[in-house]
Amino acid sequence: MSISSNWTVRRLSGALGAEVTGVDITAPTPELIDGIRALLNEHQVIFLPDQSPSPDAHVAFGRHFGKLEGHPNLEADSSLPPEIFQLKASRGGVADEWHTDLTFQEQPSIMSILHMVTCPDVGGDTMWTSLYEAYDGLSEPMKDMLEGLTALHDALPHNRPEQMAVHPVVRVHPDTGQKALYVNEHFTRRIVELNAEESDALLRHLTNWVKHPRFTVRYKWTPGTIGIWDNRCTQHFVLNDFEGERIIQRVTIVGDEVAGARPAQWKPWVREGRLSATSRHDRQLYFYLKSKNKLGS
Repeated sequence: MSISSNWTVRRLSGALGAEVTGVDITAPTPELIDGIRALLNEHQVIFLPDQSPSPDAHVAFGRHFGKLEGHPNLEADSSLPPEIFQLKASRGGVADEWHTDLTFQEQPSIMSILHMVTCPDVGGDTMWTSLYEAYDGLSEPMKDMLEGLTALHDALPHNRPEQMAVHPVVRVHPDTGQKALYVNEHFTRRIVELNAEESDALLRHLTNWVKHPRFTVRYKWTPGTIGIWDNRCTQHFVLNDFEGERIIQRVTIVGDEVAGARPAQWKPWVREGRLSATSRHDRQLYFYLKSKNKLGS
């Protein structure tokens, strides 16, 4: 797919990220949408400065990429279209823990499109990490083991621990065919096929591994910038190091089908007779698998 000659693309790091100028998202054409998709497949997260779309234009642009859905657990602003999730820092913080959006859903977010409405002069940057690079940097024995594992994700950070899903630890991107490490410190609770101590140790290692600086990019926002990222191959983190107002508006494209590198190679590690003595995450895993008829005989 060729990119318009009017666009200027500037890479931001060796791992991921590009800033694109010469684009007008308020006048989307099929060629523009195809170009954005191609850039996103190449760079995983892209930034379009000087856009400042209205909420309606923001929603209209997002619909070109798929079905939109407001945040399932956070309150919507009644003055905005229901597809837009708005977060004001003055109302209670930022997402300062590494995560991929909504992985506790059976069909998590495909991509997110964020409009930076207002931001402080200093601080409040966002970082992204490439889950392709994180996977590629692992040893071959570790890759082989991880490709046979799955993990339980839940919405405990939103006070909804009953919202759960199990996804492959290594997933394959449906467009690029690349493998990505698909666990995060915010929503991932338990490796399904390992016992609790093994799971805790492995998740601690993997969620720290994805933060390695060589996998990341850091972006300093300016008002009116649009940021678009692919949730199938990235995580992100907001630096809570600022004073002053920071307002973001985001639309989320949903309907992802998470395909693993290969099927799980082992049975879930659950022991029904010892549930009263196990951790909350073990009990949570047991009842989730039971509800899905995945415990076997």
